[in-house]
Amino acid sequence: MVLPLMNHDVAIIGGAFSGAATALMLKRRCPEARVLIIEKAAEFDRKVGESTTEVSSAYMTRILGLTHHLGHQHLPKQGLRLWLARDAEQSPADCVELGARYGARLPGFQVDRATLDSHLLDQAVAAGCDLLRPAKVTALELNEGGEQKVTVQTSNETQTISVRWVVDATGRAAMISRKLGYFRQNTAHPINAVWARFTGTRQWDSYDWREQFPEMANACRTGREWATNHLMGFGWWCWIIPLRGGDVSAGVVYDERIFQLPPGPNLGARLHAHLLAHPIGRAIFAKARPIEGDVHAFSALPYSSDRVCGDGWALVGDAAGFLDPLYSPGLDFCSFTSYFVAAMLARSIRGEEVRALIEYYNEQYQVTYRSWFDSLYRDKYFYMGEGDLMAASLLLDVSSYYIGVVRNVYRNAESAFERLPFEGRPGRVAATFMKFYRERLVKIARRRAAAGQLSRINHGWRELYDGFVPDFRLRKQFTQGLLRWWRAELGNLFLRRRQPEPSPGRVTAQPAEL
Repeated sequence: MVLPLMNHDVAIIGGAFSGAATALMLKRRCPEARVLIIEKAAEFDRKVGESTTEVSSAYMTRILGLTHHLGHQHLPKQGLRLWLARDAEQSPADCVELGARYGARLPGFQVDRATLDSHLLDQAVAAGCDLLRPAKVTALELNEGGEQKVTVQTSNETQTISVRWVVDATGRAAMISRKLGYFRQNTAHPINAVWARFTGTRQWDSYDWREQFPEMANACRTGREWATNHLMGFGWWCWIIPLRGGDVSAGVVYDERIFQLPPGPNLGARLHAHLLAHPIGRAIFAKARPIEGDVHAFSALPYSSDRVCGDGWALVGDAAGFLDPLYSPGLDFCSFTSYFVAAMLARSIRGEEVRALIEYYNEQYQVTYRSWFDSLYRDKYFYMGEGDLMAASLLLDVSSYYIGVVRNVYRNAESAFERLPFEGRPGRVAATFMKFYRERLVKIARRRAAAGQLSRINHGWRELYDGFVPDFRLRKQFTQGLLRWWRAELGNLFLRRRQPEPSPGRVTAQPAEL
């Protein structure tokens, strides 16, 4: 496909979820916009982020209009579920289980990203966007307030295209951020990930499972298999996500200051060995095997960009930054950034002044990223293996998320996505409260580690919740979380009399190597 020069207002580099969503929203807000999508891959492959949250699900259903596609091509998600063990040999029925007793109140999905990305890109093209694919951007010239020049190589030729705006949707490649020197690794959160797709896994809700663990099976009124199941431990967590067609995505994310994967001949074998070391993992993956050629790893997962926008360029989705896959926030960031940038570019193309929006996006994205990190993730891996601390954290984290973000999205989706989370004084108050209880849970876990008390509570109980809802009934789960936290504080007072304050820098393992 040969395109004449200077024939587009916007060039979007990357045609997966963030790029295609930005293009689609821009065309809907400004039908006259001339949008070019440049995608390097001839076909999309599966990505690590297969699970949606309530916010990203609302964006896809209420804003993008993908309800029909999601319902027919992907699996429903029944919330998230945590499993914690005291030792590798205990029975799965004796493990601590945290999660929902009933079906999810709000929609969520276990998605095949290759299928979702392809469908969304098709929607953008159908809306009037031009597409170059496969095509590689070989050079980029950015001029604040002027014409941006993108050099694109296809199988037939190399051409330079002039546009008013360039949108970077290249994900971890972060093309513009790295080019301009704004890319920053988040060294305060040294986490790595290894993941694969498995075949031959045991079915959670099968007849033989119910026969072997009848009390466990009867305690839960919804299906466990369609949840995002998490195996938790000191310094690490694993996800188990079902995929349409029967495959299962499983991976481990770990803090390299605390944990290292067991040795093995290759990454797939090391991941499999780690899964088998947890009682629930052993029950599910004993006869499973990783799919050959579908084992992946990332080191140094979190990063951000000092600036996410200029007068002529903008970053969306993972090109702007990434935090941690726990709680699946990646598509939330994609949703907020793609919506905001599309709205800003539509106003610019219509001739409106957008300097204030550029300043807001640069300032508020940094606030959102830092607040989200400090509230939820900083040093969280020190208490991930403690059942009562994770119960407190899960209840308070999800309740706060519902109060601060989910409630607004389901009240008025269009209005909610116009601003970024943790905005203004209410955002600062919420971030301060969440940061405080997270820091307290970290201190309690560190004291337990120093006293040799880790994981001792992880047997013989489960805590199943009625389900989170974005209204006043949420006070029940919030109160449960506070009580869990305060009970842990009482136990910590007893340990303080026997154990001196642990060193903040104390760790128990050498950094892992991928």
